[in-house]
Amino acid sequence: MFRKLIISAFATVAMAASAMADSTVKFAVTDIEGLEALQQEFGAFESALEKAAGMDIELFPVNSRTAAVEAMNAGHVDFVLTGPAEYVVIKQLTDPEIVVAWQRPDYFAQIVVLADGPIKAAHDLKGKKVTFGSVGSTSQHLGPAQSLADLGLHYGKDYEPQIISRNVAIEALIRGDVAGVGMNLGHLRKIRDAFPDQAFTVVARGRDLPNDILVAGKDVPADVVDKVRGAFLNNGAELMAAILKGDDNQKYSGGFFLTEVKDSDYDYVRSMYKTIGVDTFSNFIGN
Repeated sequence: MFRKLIISAFATVAMAASAMADSTVKFAVTDIEGLEALQQEFGAFESALEKAAGMDIELFPVNSRTAAVEAMNAGHVDFVLTGPAEYVVIKQLTDPEIVVAWQRPDYFAQIVVLADGPIKAAHDLKGKKVTFGSVGSTSQHLGPAQSLADLGLHYGKDYEPQIISRNVAIEALIRGDVAGVGMNLGHLRKIRDAFPDQAFTVVARGRDLPNDILVAGKDVPADVVDKVRGAFLNNGAELMAAILKGDDNQKYSGGFFLTEVKDSDYDYVRSMYKTIGVDTFSNFIGN
């Protein structure tokens, strides 16, 4: 009898431990590689979300966008924070539920040229070389290309697109090897700091880009999704303060968490893909 009681007690403890493990919510971010970097940027947020949602949160590192999709489909991660360009592919591959959008103030794409150079308006870029940053980046590739398309300049037809890292592209711009460089406002500010003796100007500027977005795997229980969404709705200021503890998260400064968001809000991103000649969203371009 004593032996049976001991076995029963161990079984009860094991079941309780398993239940606790299963109740842990795992949270991934697609643009941060490695657990150390993830904890440095999101450690304070992890604690704040645990308190606001009343559940255990565990940061789950992924080394690529594809790894995030695989982890979500396998049920290894529950929530994924990702950018707008990545979202439309994740939507196609995993059919997640939208939880909340993370606003990035002044998040728009633009084409930068030399202020004292020959390019005075977007149409002057016809027949010229225009560079873009990371392939598939919302604000360095897709958005800048769309800003030109909105002004009637067709990607790969009216100008020659090139993919070059931003700092190299700026040096090429100053030498006169390229005519324009695609980037966002934050990048332009950094470039002006890095090249204080050079004047730059913008000849094409797109609309504000869709926000970063937190999504939940399709198998995450509805009550868990509701708790997390409610945490952002009711404790937004506290969660934002925790987010801004991370250096790379300063892009969210002044922004809000938006719970009224739907998939169609990202159709503008889908149009960006089509602008550069991508008509399907079954793969991440640039991988």
